[in-house]
Amino acid sequence: MDPLTTFGATAVTAMLVFYALEDRSAWFVMAFAAACLASSAYGFLQGAWPFGVVELVWSVIALRRWHLRRTAHPGEQPAPGQQATGS
Repeated sequence: MDPLTTFGATAVTAMLVFYALEDRSAWFVMAFAAACLASSAYGFLQGAWPFGVVELVWSVIALRRWHLRRTAHPGEQPAPGQQATGS
């Protein structure tokens, strides 16, 4: 498997995992958005620009969902491995 295929498989797997964990923390929504960006990059690098565009749109949607969730639940617990901020 070449490095580009490995990158794409990793990005899509991360999307699946973070999507499944979204109910646990808003930070998993952010991680899903980042994985969508990685999948978008893979699509463009591979030459499948429609896939790249769709994944880019999904990343924007996920970022908006992250923002709305953080605004609605400002005291939410951080994701595992993250430190709480504030008082």
